[in-house]
Amino acid sequence: MTYYYSSIADTLRRLATAFTAIYLLFARVQAGEDFTQPASRIDADGMAHLPALSVPLSSLSSDEAKKNFLDFVHGFDSVYQDIKDKDDINAWRKSIDNLLMRPGVEKLRSIFAVNIHPEMIAGVQTDIIEPATGIAAKNKRRLLINLHGGGFTVGARLGGQMESIPIASIGAIKVITVDYREGPEYKFPAGSEDVAAVYRDLLKKYPPENIGIYGCSAGAILAAESLAWFQKNQLPTPGAVGIFGGGALPLVTGDSNYVNGPLMDEPIWPEDIRKVMPYFDVPAFNIKDPLVSPVYSPSLLARFPPSLLISGTRDPSLSAVVFSHAQLVKAGVKADLHVWEGAAHCSFAQPVVNANVPETREAWDVIVKFFESNLGS
Repeated sequence: MTYYYSSIADTLRRLATAFTAIYLLFARVQAGEDFTQPASRIDADGMAHLPALSVPLSSLSSDEAKKNFLDFVHGFDSVYQDIKDKDDINAWRKSIDNLLMRPGVEKLRSIFAVNIHPEMIAGVQTDIIEPATGIAAKNKRRLLINLHGGGFTVGARLGGQMESIPIASIGAIKVITVDYREGPEYKFPAGSEDVAAVYRDLLKKYPPENIGIYGCSAGAILAAESLAWFQKNQLPTPGAVGIFGGGALPLVTGDSNYVNGPLMDEPIWPEDIRKVMPYFDVPAFNIKDPLVSPVYSPSLLARFPPSLLISGTRDPSLSAVVFSHAQLVKAGVKADLHVWEGAAHCSFAQPVVNANVPETREAWDVIVKFFESNLGS
């Protein structure tokens, strides 16, 4: 009898799908759509062949977000012109800092009143960002560690400040952004080692449950890798983690790589991450090593703290973020996923940020509330 009712339900679902398809087809005919255009095709192995098409900015995005998307995409034009004939990584870093990061920091500091000072912690360069109005009483024994994005190549110091200034100000909390070692000069696991060194030192003053770690893009990947490194070295688990614009694996893959890359005027990334991130170009590299990609280790993921994952529908890393969230949930971890319509890669973090974009403000509020709710007191 159960099978009988199950068959009826399945039939009704199939009919509903068929009627929906017929209705949409009718609507397209009524709208005078040209059906002479080449159609998409899906092979037996699932390979999809898509005709050329034009995709407008999402009608669900705010006007401010649409403008910021264009600023984001075209903001790199000046950088490209400045670095296209240079092969020195330090020249690249200088150009990105001068043309994107430094102006971004100055703009944010004109909106959010913070104090910033450098400090060496356990031999690692960091910047301390604190709200000028003071740390809230509830956050006196709390702390956030930021790990900046930049492909494990660029973004140090200024990029980290951009990711930390709004959170420190809105959340009335101290944020320490870590200038971890990057490639091509340094290789994996140098970044994990630096984060662990800073974390171990901070544990002398803060209970682990009162410390949160977050990062965007490469910083998101490193946040997840650092949690794995903490487990390997028997360090206590922090109170919460934010994994934004990147997953718990150093890989840009899945549907979003092929769809969202072109939507952001970017090339499709190669499956071998070593070709674009020299930081991971190490002997016997294994993408499924839990210290590289914690997402492939259910037992390791099960020990993750409450996790916040953020992405955008135009982020090439969206698939990695969604996949990581699914694996965390499967492992029994409290994990929240937020995806903003029309948002580009780390559009609320760096290197191009506009505080007037409603979606950016929403993302900041979500981050602040998440750590408020999940850190110890």
